[in-house]
Amino acid sequence: MRVLVVTAVAAERDAVCAAAGPCDGTALPGGHELRRATALPVALDVLAAGVGPAAAAAGTATALTAAALAGQPYDLVVSAGIGGGFSPTLAPARAGGPPSGAPLGSVVVADAIVAADLGAETPDGFVPVTELGFGTVAHRPDPELVRTVAAAAGALSGTVVTVSTVTGSAARAAELAERHPGVLAEAMEGFGVAEAATAHEVPVLEVRAVSNAVGPRDRAAWRIGDALAALTGAFRTLPGALTATAQPAPEPPPRSTSLTRGDPQRP
Repeated sequence: MRVLVVTAVAAERDAVCAAAGPCDGTALPGGHELRRATALPVALDVLAAGVGPAAAAAGTATALTAAALAGQPYDLVVSAGIGGGFSPTLAPARAGGPPSGAPLGSVVVADAIVAADLGAETPDGFVPVTELGFGTVAHRPDPELVRTVAAAAGALSGTVVTVSTVTGSAARAAELAERHPGVLAEAMEGFGVAEAATAHEVPVLEVRAVSNAVGPRDRAAWRIGDALAALTGAFRTLPGALTATAQPAPEPPPRSTSLTRGDPQRP
């Protein structure tokens, strides 16, 4: 199995590589560099593509195209890094679901990757691009894969929203939480990665470690080091989880044959 992991910045890339063991560098078109882990049960390439959905989409598409042209296509793309977590007081639960929210240091595996600000402002509020009659605003990773990866990492699962402008006020945080019930985290790249992966017909995941609370920016309260360590821990579990999901289901036991009348073995 070949996996492409896409981060925004080098610190996130290095946190993933710290879980993967030695990573060799290889050049991509456009000046990007892949870090390739060689000592894992799955082939893992890690790319720091840049900040924001556009850079993430461009870098992901470059890596996917290069791999396909080389005859070594990827089987999975993972958007990974740190991000902001919504507090339970902001994030209402989905209908019938448990209380939402992602505390500092927790890990989130997205069951929905949503473009939170792709649309239009109107006098009646925000309208997503889908309601304008075109485009898409959400990608939904394979539910079984999400459950397996989250369980292995001890992670939460829920919506991760992608924004182009990081939330910096309580009002904006409350608005996002109201529009996206079950939202757990905010980041800047997941939707771009998912768009590129979908265009190449490759499955996608998003894994985020929470470094700060979504809302008013309080740099003194951020825990970036702890979040990067949590990201490393999550990726230590990823190869095993992917290997488990790739195993074929066991064949059912052969059906017993009913005994015919007069068979000496018949009770």
